[in-house]
Amino acid sequence: MTQPIKIFKFGGASIKDAQAIRNVAEILQNHREEALLIVVSAMGKTTNGLEKIVQAHAQRNGQAYEHLEVVKNHHFAVMRELFPAEHDIFAQINDTFVEIEWSLEEDPHDNYDFMYDQIVSVGELASTKIVAAFLNSLDLKTHWLDARDVIRTDNLYREGWVLWDDTLSRAQQYALAPLEAGSFVLTQGFIGSTSENFTTTLGREGSDYSAAIFSYCLDAESMTIWKDVPGVLTADPRLFENVTKLDRITYKEAIEMTYYGAKVIHPKTIKPLQNKSIPLYVKSFIDPKGSGTYISTEVEDNYPPMIAVEQNQATLHISTRDFSFVAEHHLSELFQLMAEYRLQVNMMQNTAISFVVCVNDIDDRVARFSQRIQERFKVRIDRNLELITVRHYQEEMLANLRRRKIVLLEERLPKTVQLVLKNIPMMIRKEG
Repeated sequence: MTQPIKIFKFGGASIKDAQAIRNVAEILQNHREEALLIVVSAMGKTTNGLEKIVQAHAQRNGQAYEHLEVVKNHHFAVMRELFPAEHDIFAQINDTFVEIEWSLEEDPHDNYDFMYDQIVSVGELASTKIVAAFLNSLDLKTHWLDARDVIRTDNLYREGWVLWDDTLSRAQQYALAPLEAGSFVLTQGFIGSTSENFTTTLGREGSDYSAAIFSYCLDAESMTIWKDVPGVLTADPRLFENVTKLDRITYKEAIEMTYYGAKVIHPKTIKPLQNKSIPLYVKSFIDPKGSGTYISTEVEDNYPPMIAVEQNQATLHISTRDFSFVAEHHLSELFQLMAEYRLQVNMMQNTAISFVVCVNDIDDRVARFSQRIQERFKVRIDRNLELITVRHYQEEMLANLRRRKIVLLEERLPKTVQLVLKNIPMMIRKEG
């Protein structure tokens, strides 16, 4: 292509209702002359609603169809605000949700993660069909692309690994022609497919990663993530005061912060961009003219303190049942099983007699892992913990973060401190 390609990504909050979708269309009006591929997430909290369907179906508790109606009703309410009653989008979306009904008519699949991906992926399929239809109704020519035709993954459901060579050729095969013809290309975040054409997902909140995949495969000039915040912030404003926006940061700093739990960008997003020196902008869909944050290689490595908080953490204290130390062959076995159960390791420490690891406490993964190793190892689990990572830390700040907390683990690197913390229970005085 002669015209450089840009990639935009809009998350669930940016299309949560009819007014939000109109706002996205208004932003895109200002880019109608550009070669633009747009990656869109599921609407609002749709993914949470679809997860309830999966859980209900797996438990056979009779509530799956009830949860499905809630999700469907929201989408149809949004469409009634955007389209005339005779528009064919209503039939398209009805047919899209029928795919879930087909799944619910069958017995729950033995592989929960496989069933999850087939059902939860419908959120992105529905939202992108609605947004594409609305853009076309405004004479913003938009080609709807099924991301599953492009992004090929292995068979690891709920966290598929991208098969890059196949994905690269497919992106060029399916996306370039409509872009060259002057259309926007609008596709889904979060989803891909196996070589057998079963749907996979790329991990929770994976739409940023999808946009980075398309950016890499299409040699994009830039990628922009549109958020409900003004850019990359030094901490979560819901948790901390005096938070400031970073105008410019390096890929390296962004990778560090997302790895340690900063929520503004998905952790896997940065590396594909860095590999081809594609700049990333994080901008506000609430204030589209704001400067946002610019992420590239061109920035000085000089930053204020930055804090990332990961809730829902668990520590596993592991020791052998015999008289041996925790040696290399034990660690090899444990890490192999952690990979099998997809435990995300955020911090670890080992001594001669024990190994402690802090992981994201997701679903029943920790319990299943613990059960698996019970025969050879003793395991003690601490739950309801938080992991705080501070980049470019100051001692006074660390003291404030520790206040009214028990520090279970602490690790220091030259620019980074990590703390695994537990709240100190409030003492309540007995009456009488």
